[in-house]
Amino acid sequence: MQTLLVIDDETHVFEAFARNFDSPSLRVISASSGEEGLDRIVREKPDVVVMDIRLGGMDGLSVLKEIRGRDMRVPVIMMTAYSTTQTTIEAMKHGAFDYLLKPFDVPKMEEVIQAALKASRDMRVKVSLTQEPDAGSEDLGIVGKSSAMQEVFKKIGLVSASHATVLITGESGTGKELAAKAIYQNGGRREKPFLAINCAAIPENLLESELFGHEKGAFTSAIGQRIGKFEQCNGGTLFLDEIGDLPMTVQTKLLRVLQEGEFQRVGGNQTIHVDVRLIAATNKDLARMIEEKKFREDLYYRLNVLRIHLPPLRERKEDIPLLVKYFLNRFAAKSPDRPPTHPTGSGTVSGSGRGRPKQISEPGMRLLVDYSWPGNVRELENIVQRATVHAAGDVILPKDIEWHAHAGGKKEDAAGVRPSLDSALDVLFDQALTDSQYKLMANIERYMIARALSKTGGNQVQAAKILGITRATLRKRIEKYKIRSKLEVN
Repeated sequence: MQTLLVIDDETHVFEAFARNFDSPSLRVISASSGEEGLDRIVREKPDVVVMDIRLGGMDGLSVLKEIRGRDMRVPVIMMTAYSTTQTTIEAMKHGAFDYLLKPFDVPKMEEVIQAALKASRDMRVKVSLTQEPDAGSEDLGIVGKSSAMQEVFKKIGLVSASHATVLITGESGTGKELAAKAIYQNGGRREKPFLAINCAAIPENLLESELFGHEKGAFTSAIGQRIGKFEQCNGGTLFLDEIGDLPMTVQTKLLRVLQEGEFQRVGGNQTIHVDVRLIAATNKDLARMIEEKKFREDLYYRLNVLRIHLPPLRERKEDIPLLVKYFLNRFAAKSPDRPPTHPTGSGTVSGSGRGRPKQISEPGMRLLVDYSWPGNVRELENIVQRATVHAAGDVILPKDIEWHAHAGGKKEDAAGVRPSLDSALDVLFDQALTDSQYKLMANIERYMIARALSKTGGNQVQAAKILGITRATLRKRIEKYKIRSKLEVN
């Protein structure tokens, strides 16, 4: 559970925060003065602070400076009823995460708080590089014992000792943001801010302002000065994910920051100097984008000073059992306590946590290892988490594994095609051998019906003809086996 500290001398303000934001995952606490707020920060170690600029006794700006002097990694959101005051501008210059007007808009405040909580997690939740997952650890992990991942670990160690720009490449879902956090946490700027921006998630017309800030009146909705992420992150590390989606106009400004360490806010003429380490990531072929005139060649060379490539999961399948063990341990640690039970099948997982980790049967593990994983580690995590919910007992069986639909809505095997019939039947037979309650013929029938529907794109008339049954019989079987419209076989 994360903690939000509200520092305000008006009781109704705290009550509004408690009413709107207190939840099982977020504890809201309060302080009625700057002095009390600093005391609660020492005792409670909140993840995020929301504070009024105007306080009785010690003013908000002084409290902000004190907080930043103690720990630059605590995001502080300032509130003010005076949008144009110099105090607000000074607060942003001294490292406030953001500021909002009072009375605050609840959806906007929630958006800012969630962004600040994520930034806090990014800076404080340790990312470990490990061959064997630690069942009792709450750290995030980059897991792998394959030779490809050992090379990644070595490079993370090497680049962490430097302050140079890093480019992380790899397909979606391979863990590029985790690698960026590991570099930050093992580097010389780990006590300074770390902010992550997804360039593809921010509209093009807002991205330049998000990164570099803007002056009042720079565009229609610019009702006041805004400090961008480069200024907020001065002295720290900025992670730009999906750098290949950066518009050409912003690429030019980013190049200047990398070359000269300076920029101007949107609509401004004052030159701002910053010292920020940049880590960029992309799943795109930047060399091809350069040829297509979609990415600046000079920017590419500035980004590609140090490079780490994360291999796709299909090229390091020996890591899949380790990753499955890691995810099962994590999910168990987050789940309510469960009484120990005796496993009903063979498995590969052990460990401890708040709950006992579920195991996975050998046929289930083989099913995961044989898959091509177009969504990489992220897809594996989602499927394992879903399987822990579907599993009725402590052992995950093949029937508990629900696949995502990819291109064309089809599940692919390691060779890029659907599994052969023999392979699929082997899985069903193995399931029957490990589960005495498993109804083999019924599940074979369910599998054949789902395959026929998948082959015909859901056309029941054609599927019935292939199967040699009437359409009415097919409909009854679909209802009996609860075969979904997406026709994925579990």
